[in-house]
Amino acid sequence: MLETRQLFHEVPTAEGRLAILKGIDLNITKGESVAIVGASGSGKSTLLGMIAGLDCPSAGQIFIDKTEISALNEELRAEIRQRYVAFVFQNFQLLNGLNAAENVALPLEVRGDRDSHAKAIRYLNRVGLSERSKHSPQQLSGGEQQRVAIARAFACEAPIIFADEPTGNLDAETGALIADLLFELNREHATTLVLVTHSSELAERCDRTLKMHAGKFI
Repeated sequence: MLETRQLFHEVPTAEGRLAILKGIDLNITKGESVAIVGASGSGKSTLLGMIAGLDCPSAGQIFIDKTEISALNEELRAEIRQRYVAFVFQNFQLLNGLNAAENVALPLEVRGDRDSHAKAIRYLNRVGLSERSKHSPQQLSGGEQQRVAIARAFACEAPIIFADEPTGNLDAETGALIADLLFELNREHATTLVLVTHSSELAERCDRTLKMHAGKFI
């Protein structure tokens, strides 16, 4: 489902070029849950962005379902993301001008789903927020906002979910509830789950954990 071959990424700095990824080889099978862990600056969030098709590597290849996305332009990568990928972010990434249902429905509307609102309500109900569907993000707690974000991700019915520190902005109790919900929905939908986390408890719930240090797996 996901594969990288000798993935390198460098960025220019005042002191010269900084290597962030150093020859990453990765293979994630369909339906697998994988945690990528490591200290801040180890390259894990950069790697997540690369394999999700948000950025291009300096060298190497990235494949989603056998399509080499690293060889595509941004327009074609966007098409692949729309077909295969959904995201759960640490800071929720909800639009304040939209209510909960509208936030969930937005990516569905962009791709032309006719039943986007009905599907949004169905997934909000699944995460226990049907009575909050008309509330704006400012009217929701952090845990509720993250539940909206999870509903939005799974409503897309994408085969791959990328989660970047999904419990990072939550207290321990709320984070545990969000983790339960994330893994429960992931099992129900048999999606491939790739998450970046500092939480050892969250990583232990995945099928496999990969540890990064200085741009490499160790």
